[in-house]
Amino acid sequence: MNEPVRIGSITLANPVMTASGTAGYGTELAGSFDLARLGAVVVKSLAAFEWSGNPAPRLHPTPAGMLNAVGLQGPGVTYWLDKILPGLLATGATVVASIWGRSVDEYRAAAEVLAAAPARVVAVEVNLSCPNVHDPAGQAGPDIFAHDPTLAAEVVAVVAAVAGRPCWAKLSANTDRIVEVAAAVQNAGAESVTCINTLRGLVFDERTGAPALGAGGGGLSGPAIHPVAVRAVDEVHRALPGLAIVGVGGIATAWDATEFLLAGASAVQVGTATFHHPRAPLRVLEGLGTY
Repeated sequence: MNEPVRIGSITLANPVMTASGTAGYGTELAGSFDLARLGAVVVKSLAAFEWSGNPAPRLHPTPAGMLNAVGLQGPGVTYWLDKILPGLLATGATVVASIWGRSVDEYRAAAEVLAAAPARVVAVEVNLSCPNVHDPAGQAGPDIFAHDPTLAAEVVAVVAAVAGRPCWAKLSANTDRIVEVAAAVQNAGAESVTCINTLRGLVFDERTGAPALGAGGGGLSGPAIHPVAVRAVDEVHRALPGLAIVGVGGIATAWDATEFLLAGASAVQVGTATFHHPRAPLRVLEGLGTY
């Protein structure tokens, strides 16, 4: 499976990437395998500003995955470009940056800063769908954009205009409008959609009776959401066969990845599995040849 794949206007060396939010901002997984062997490293979502994220605890295991409410903690695009990206590029990795915002203007600001990134940052993934941001000022988190075709298209249009590289839109299965949103962002300039982000969930602590996460609810990831993600990819592909799709959700094995490819994805991202096996993305890539 070390064969090039086409996603919109760019070509990746192979169809396996890390998933945003699970592999850090830079070289966190470099001690486990050669990052340059992957199609791309997709970094954790960054805003135009530093963001502290949610109160602890932020992670909680579930019977078939993990619930998280990290809340998009990050140092901001400028710090990442200056202090973190050079080390990641030194590994030889191909990079996809991920950005988020609470308004169209904040997405635009993040994309404008990202425009200064070197060419090996080959695409920008626009996170329209994180359900874990709780802003004390009352502004909406990114998840609201993935539920509204008009808002999603507006965000993608401004990012595509200023980011200086192809735009992918990360969508949510927390809405029944995912196909409608996918069509809207395609028309607005997205070359690909990433399906899907985490599903909303809530877990209580058996000892205290209180929510297990500091922010209350969180986003469910891991094997539990895999069939939902495959279904989302299938529905988007059937409705929009000309739109490139990156499949993500509960990939732990090469067969999990293959299911996304059968459903119509051009490439996949491996995320939560890296918490258990840091080499999971490489293991998936090496196993794909079996199928």
